Amino acid sequence: MSMPFYVAPEQQMKDKADYARKGIARGRSAVVLQYEGGILMVADNMSRTLHKISELYDRIGFAAVGRYPEFENLRLMGVRFADVRGYQYDRRDVSGRQLANIYAQTLGTVFSESLKPWEVEIVVAEVGDTADDDEIYRITFDGSIVDEQGFVAVGGSSEHVSTQLKDRFAADAPLSAALNAATRALARENGEERELEASNLEVAILERSRQHRKFRRIQGRRLTALIEEGKAGGAAAPGGDSTEDEADE
Repeated sequence: MSMPFYVAPEQQMKDKADYARKGIARGRSAVVLQYEGGILMVADNMSRTLHKISELYDRIGFAAVGRYPEFENLRLMGVRFADVRGYQYDRRDVSGRQLANIYAQTLGTVFSESLKPWEVEIVVAEVGDTADDDEIYRITFDGSIVDEQGFVAVGGSSEHVSTQLKDRFAADAPLSAALNAATRALARENGEERELEASNLEVAILERSRQHRKFRRIQGRRLTALIEEGKAGGAAAPGGDSTEDEADE
């Protein structure tokens, strides 16, 4: 008669964590960082339709890495929560901290109760009235939540990207310089230098001075111009809207 197979709970958790980390590491990274006009979100993403960066609510953005169907479920859950809460109470009652906590609870429950953890790492960012009011939260696959200061890198080889970003980060940098810092950090993922063009990047900002909805995508000619400007070390590009810019619905 064969003995029942037993795995210690500690080993189960370790195996799940290793599984999730390996899944997340297979994908490219994303970074979220402050700049002089708000919060910049940049992902290494060649897809024009499968977004890693999205709007959650008026002042709140979402960046994710890992398995797309899993983090898309989380994004939709966050949008629904924000819409209902904003409708029932007041739009100002919806906060990044609330959404980060809900994501942490959801991921923690999945990690502890399901056989397969979700292979995702996400960032919830909320732009404040001043830079001191900005909030950036990183939530990992096991439901851990970290209140980040200034910038954060997730996914892929995030530690390496974060080290690169730390050397270049300045909270009061103009948009072109902040984008250049983010792009150069992402380009050195896994220690290999790559050339990241506009077609490789998904970029959005939470723009502090923008009325009501702060989220704005940056793409097309506007993105190319900012990349070139950052390489040249020039001043920030004008902040006005362009037909190439698109707010996420």
